[in-house]
Amino acid sequence: MEKTKLIKFVSKYHLSGLIESVKWESDSSTLKTSFISDDKSVLGVVQMKEFESDPITYGIYDTSKLVKMLSVLGEDVTLTLNKVEDKLVSLKFNDKSSTINYMLSDLSVIPTVPDLKKLPEFNVQIKLDDKFINKFIRAKSALSDEDNFTFMVKDGVAKIILGYASINSNRISIEVDASVTEDVDPISFSATYLKEILVANKDATNAVLDISTQGLAAIHFDIDNYTSDYYLVQISN
Repeated sequence: MEKTKLIKFVSKYHLSGLIESVKWESDSSTLKTSFISDDKSVLGVVQMKEFESDPITYGIYDTSKLVKMLSVLGEDVTLTLNKVEDKLVSLKFNDKSSTINYMLSDLSVIPTVPDLKKLPEFNVQIKLDDKFINKFIRAKSALSDEDNFTFMVKDGVAKIILGYASINSNRISIEVDASVTEDVDPISFSATYLKEILVANKDATNAVLDISTQGLAAIHFDIDNYTSDYYLVQISN
């Protein structure tokens, strides 16, 4: 197994440490995880193809610790499963000279992710090209204290705004290529999570941000052997 490929899978749900506890689900050829943030503002599904393992579910409680432990190893690693009386207790990774043993958690302590099958109609679509992705990341870094971004359309101009408020405020407004021209009332989502989602998927060449004015935004990425779906729940300002 190439360690880089596994780390890439992890980065797409870990989001620089914002998501820690998940279930890894393997079906012998694919590794998949569903996740939800502690504040319930973001949830999603990440999948990696070409993952060879027994069909099993792993309880990963502390992803940050796993990432740090994997950093000790070289690029080519072997994964084995440690069991005690048929119960999976740990994952063992080794390269030619080193071994790490990562203890798994009971699945009951991993947050349960709601069913994602019943989604509202998305009536706004925004293109996420390199220019927008880089500009949004810089904007969020400039206004690091702003947790949310706001989408709105006024007088036919669609914008994503960091620092939106009804009074004068520090703010950055980015005009976006959206699929609607009629006015849309301001609707807000997590800028913190969107930034990390974009960073984790910066190699995407063609992606869109779908927004439902009923209170949900969604992004889908399909990059090489990875597919990622993220859902952002509306946040009240």
